[in-house]
This record gives sequence, structure tokens and C-alpha cells, in this order.
Amino acid sequence: MRALILTLQQLPLVGALFRPRFIKFGIVGASGVVVNLAVLYVGQEYLFTEVTQETLRLNLSLALAIFIATISNFFWNRRWTWHDRKQHQSVPVVVQFVQYALACWVGIAVQFGLTNLFALFLHYLVANLIAVVIASLFNFVANDFWTFGRLKIRRAARQNTSSE
Repeated sequence: MRALILTLQQLPLVGALFRPRFIKFGIVGASGVVVNLAVLYVGQEYLFTEVTQETLRLNLSLALAIFIATISNFFWNRRWTWHDRKQHQSVPVVVQFVQYALACWVGIAVQFGLTNLFALFLHYLVANLIAVVIASLFNFVANDFWTFGRLKIRRAARQNTSSE
């Protein structure tokens, strides 16, 4: 089984799905779904019960759920998924969070657009599942290179080798 996983990790596009960092990213994402659902429930059932208009109450609860889940995912991805890059972080945490949030929002737009496109040819649930996988790959790559600094690490390595 280990040999199969090592072989799969070497494949150009599919390989990232079998690397430990992407698996951690997926676990953090799954935990974010749980956080999102829990906060949505608390918002709907306890925090915003005084809001009588149902759609407004739902939208307030949803905005809070997305915000809290995004903070949670950022924290855990920073602390666990990309913990080995802390020494290379030259960006303040607030800026890094904004980068993370922007990558997430672009990923949501990618998922939305691809779901609508694929739903022209496939069942909407299958279309959404495929779009979620593609958007997750996009989010992982965007965060791996931009938010958590692989580009900065490569740039620093090139500068160190050129100055020697």
C-alpha cells in the first residue's frame, strides 16, 4: 500500500491529493464544515432569534458561520498544515489572513461557476462534487504558494544561491 501511495504522489496532477500536506488541508477543511454548521445552528437558534425576518436571520447566521469557519481554518492551516513554514513568514498575520480569505473567496467563485457549468451536462450533485474537488485544489495551491509562502521561500533560495 505504501508503494502505491508513493507512486500516486509522483503523478503530476493527482499526486498532490496523496501528499500529507494536502491531506491535512482536507482534514482542516472538513473540520471547517463542522464549525460552519455549528455556528450556523447557534446563530439561527440562539443568537439571532430576535430577528423576525427569516431570510435576514439566515443571512446573518450564515455570514457569522462563514467568518468563524474561515478564521478556524486559517488558524489550523497555519498551525498544522503549513507549520513548517513559520520561519519563512515575512508577512504579518493579518495580511496573511486577508490572503487566505481572498483565496477562499476565489475558490468559492470557482466552485460556483464550475457547478453551474458542469450541471449543464451532469446531475447537479455530481457537478458540485467535481467542482468542490477542483476548487479545493485551487485553494490548496493558492494558499501553498501565496498565503503560506512557497513563492517567498523559492525567491529567498534563489537570492541565496545567486549571492554566493
